[in-house]
Amino acid sequence: MSNVISQHIEITPGICGGKPRIAGHRIRVDDIVIWHERMGLSPDEIVSQYPTITLADVYAALAYYHDHFEEIRQQIREDEEFARSMQEKTPSLVQQKLRQQNAPKKFGFS
Repeated sequence: MSNVISQHIEITPGICGGKPRIAGHRIRVDDIVIWHERMGLSPDEIVSQYPTITLADVYAALAYYHDHFEEIRQQIREDEEFARSMQEKTPSLVQQKLRQQNAPKKFGFS
């Protein structure tokens, strides 16, 4: 990792799953990538929403991403698959309550 990028990006086992992140923060490189590419936020908009990081941090994260493109893409795919798996295994309490509210009321008379 280049010296400039290493000032902004760190990988620490046990923090954020050992994934690359903004130094001193729990904001991962893949978070920056998703906000920028999928949500369409500019680097300036990311910094305005997360003012504890700098514009240099965001650009370093994007540079790291492009230097490790396949690795970061794979991490994003794995995270998305994990989220889908958890959604399938864990029913939504809100959906359950809505189903209960909308279910026809049965009155038992004895």
